[in-house]
Amino acid sequence: MEVILKQDVPTLGYKDDIITVKNGYGRNYLIPKGLAILATDTNKKVVAENKKQKAYKEDKVRNEAAKVAKSLENLILKIGAKAGTSGKIFGSVNAIQISQALKDQFNFDIDRKKIHVDHEHIKDLGTYKAKIVLHKEVSTEITFEVFAE
Repeated sequence: MEVILKQDVPTLGYKDDIITVKNGYGRNYLIPKGLAILATDTNKKVVAENKKQKAYKEDKVRNEAAKVAKSLENLILKIGAKAGTSGKIFGSVNAIQISQALKDQFNFDIDRKKIHVDHEHIKDLGTYKAKIVLHKEVSTEITFEVFAE
């Protein structure tokens, strides 16, 4: 029996996959639980069209992320922090401050969860790098400088 998965099923397949399963498994488990539908010609055409539209949207999002990554590549971000005479910062610099500085200085609105700093918290003055993951296939690295205010 051929079925089309409506959602990801562990050890079986991913959403919109057309798979072959035993008749009882499909009739008694997958279809009643709403995990799959029968793979008729009509349903196959609908799934193919949905995949095509999803690929188009995904491509558009990926291209937009690539444009943002290209414009972020050579930027040097400056983040001011209160520091002592030894160069230690009072507190730390993390992804929240980097996100806010990107918005203030270059008008890029990037979610703090997409910013990954090499060190968990930066507690010294200096120049550091952070990785920004804009899409699962598109990421870039920015340089930021922490200076004493």
